[in-house]
Amino acid sequence: MDLSNAPSIPFSEAGRLSALLDLEILDTPAERDFDELTRLAATALGVASSAISLIDKDRQWFKARHGIPFTETPRDVAFCNSAVASRDLLVVPDATLDERFSSNPLVSQEGGIRFYAGAPLIATSGHCLGALCVFDPVAREGLTEAQRAMLMDLARLATDLIECRRLRNMGEIAARVVDATSDAVVAADRKGTVVYWNPAAERIFGRSREEALGRHVDMIIPARLAKDYREMFERATAGGGRGDLGGFVEMAGLRADSSEFPIEISLARWGSGSPVGGFAAIIRDITARKAVEREREHTQSFLDTVVTNLPAMLFVKDTQTRQYLMVNQAGEDAIGRPASEIIGHTDRELFPRNGADYERRDSETIASGSAKVFESEFIRDDGQSVHFRTIRKVIDGPDRPGQYLLGISEDVTATRLAEAEVLRLAHYDSLTGLLNRTSFTDGLYGLVRKGEPFAMLSIDLDRFKAINDQFGHPVGDVVLSQVADRLSEAVPQEGWVARIGGDEFIVFLTGAQLRERADELASSILNSLADPFPTDRVVAHVGASIGIVLMPQDGSTTEQLRENVDLALYRAKRMGKGKACFFNPEMDADAQDRRKLETELREAVERDELDLAYQPIFSARTGQITSAEALARWTHPDRGPIRPDIFISVAEECGLIDRLGEQLLRRACCAAQSWPDHVRVAVNLSPLQFHSGRLIETVRRAIDSSGIRANRLQLEVTEGLVIQDVDRTFQQLEELRALGIQVLIDDFGVGYSSLSYFQRFPFDKVKIDKSFVDEIATSRTAKAIVQAVVGLGSALGMGVVAEGIETEEQMRLLIEGGCTHLQGYLLSKPVSAHVFQQMLARPHNFGIKATRAA
Repeated sequence: MDLSNAPSIPFSEAGRLSALLDLEILDTPAERDFDELTRLAATALGVASSAISLIDKDRQWFKARHGIPFTETPRDVAFCNSAVASRDLLVVPDATLDERFSSNPLVSQEGGIRFYAGAPLIATSGHCLGALCVFDPVAREGLTEAQRAMLMDLARLATDLIECRRLRNMGEIAARVVDATSDAVVAADRKGTVVYWNPAAERIFGRSREEALGRHVDMIIPARLAKDYREMFERATAGGGRGDLGGFVEMAGLRADSSEFPIEISLARWGSGSPVGGFAAIIRDITARKAVEREREHTQSFLDTVVTNLPAMLFVKDTQTRQYLMVNQAGEDAIGRPASEIIGHTDRELFPRNGADYERRDSETIASGSAKVFESEFIRDDGQSVHFRTIRKVIDGPDRPGQYLLGISEDVTATRLAEAEVLRLAHYDSLTGLLNRTSFTDGLYGLVRKGEPFAMLSIDLDRFKAINDQFGHPVGDVVLSQVADRLSEAVPQEGWVARIGGDEFIVFLTGAQLRERADELASSILNSLADPFPTDRVVAHVGASIGIVLMPQDGSTTEQLRENVDLALYRAKRMGKGKACFFNPEMDADAQDRRKLETELREAVERDELDLAYQPIFSARTGQITSAEALARWTHPDRGPIRPDIFISVAEECGLIDRLGEQLLRRACCAAQSWPDHVRVAVNLSPLQFHSGRLIETVRRAIDSSGIRANRLQLEVTEGLVIQDVDRTFQQLEELRALGIQVLIDDFGVGYSSLSYFQRFPFDKVKIDKSFVDEIATSRTAKAIVQAVVGLGSALGMGVVAEGIETEEQMRLLIEGGCTHLQGYLLSKPVSAHVFQQMLARPHNFGIKATRAA
């Protein structure tokens, strides 16, 4: 409340006391708003005690107090009495040095007041009711200008709270709500004459209150709908018909400029009977919503047209049943059957010859979690052979993650036929006389398609690039020709050789005992290529490395075999030049590295070497740190910092997550125990911790061993956790809540939770996912989602935390949107426990400046 224009009246003690009594606040019970304000004042100014002090005739009575063991004092010892007399901010740096207070018993007693500051509570009537005071047993230099302004602002807020108590009756609240609502509220008597017209009605219909009052309600009704409206109004006045129970009906409204627009209207009767009473209407302008609906319908129609006319075959299957759910027109044409004969069936049912292979490819895609590309030949019912190149990808559905398998198949028959013609015309490499790359591709494809076992040797010359660089391409060409000759001599009749690149060769070997024969052939080739290569200019020394795969042991598709032979060749080169290496499943470097990382993580957990960083979370209203999210950190002695998403997933996969989670939870609780009492610590929980059955006991031990109060611990769970085992999850969440722990739902808006879960469990806070925060300034959808989450949080009494804030614009929009807490790199990156402790020691240097929405 701004009292800059409050009346300045001559001092009258009787008038002041009368104004105080009229407020009916003396000796009333404690109220949360007042108590929170005093706690805020003490925290903000860094003092031990604060109070909202009201000066009665003979006493000082505290409406709210923080750090004060008594409820009132005699008026003659009250510091606030001086603030009331001066009607100005009173600051006493050291009461023992101030002759006005040095002999005051509140000062002279042990632990008495040394520092005091009091801001007067000036009512709108101009009378001073008391003071918002803060004091401390330690002397201070005084208050900064910012602190003085803050204390005066808090005093004005306290005065507002005092005066607003008298306005808390239902009639006044209802009037304010009606005036403030964005919906038009219109009331008419039994004759249809408008008797009430709120500000929203002025805005929506374009008529001022003065213009509307006394006119017939027909002025907001299109003439063509007047009869329908009158019948509806009559039913509402009589207490029956549509809308009188609060339901909305879509109709059309008429503005002052005679333009029509879509509305929703809900009617109810008012008054007890003739001649008193009539009907009241809540009217909502739904022009924007209708525009969105039309846009959505147009978009859906457009997408349907695109899918229908897509030149490539598009299909969707259920990942569990493997049944087709949708096939477009191109799919019907490609398969040669109508969609009605395809939808609801599986590949095994539709295509007995190849259905199992199609479903295997589906399974590979589902297991990989990423898009997979396959190529296959399809025989239509009419006997025509078609080659398809299909991209498969798993997508989430409304019922569960990974619900659908999306496939797009391109008919590559013409391409394959053209390739076959090119192969027929050019099978051989012009330099070496060996089969060329195209022949190799065709031969490999043919062998894989027939399923014939074979060995493939990938040969890479070790020092060929240096020869080309030093002696030029003519010498290099001579060497390549000699390499081709030696390979042709070494390869038996059951095999063939191809040159697929500059110094890259492939040897295929068919028949029996492939592994033994491939090993012998590789040794023979290495020995042969180790001999010098004489040329006109120089004697070259080359050598080679060889990678070997076996079909079908090491892969059943061309893609798999080529990838795996490259891995084997890579391993051979790492073993040293002139080596041959067979592929084995352990060659995947990532897999090997992950297994090594698992071992090192197990050792690190055993030594309790993982640490925590703390990212502050700020109050959007005060800018103060209210909590910190504990984030796991692991600095490997050789690898350096390991990303949390990597080592946490490793811990979950190898069964370490329970022990690691217990260590981190205990460490977070111990660290938070040294923080100020109002600062909480938030710890993320893995879904696997809920499955172990030991979570509740783990949390109890962490609380007991650290000594932290349970209500200072926050546990964060993700939406994805909730749906895995709903009943068991909520049972454990309820047990945690029973301990006094706060429970937060993290990454809200990107999971798959039903809103009904909020009926089953009262989460303390909801965290808006960073993906929406990133786009709030540019995406109407993201902004709408944030507003919806804020509205949900407000309605359910939950705090709303926006995480991942990186720009001032994002922070402003989130504060204006009603988010209660803020987190992100703009405010603070995750910091060490020591740095966070320093931030807490200097709360006014690390806050954010809270802003208010206009």
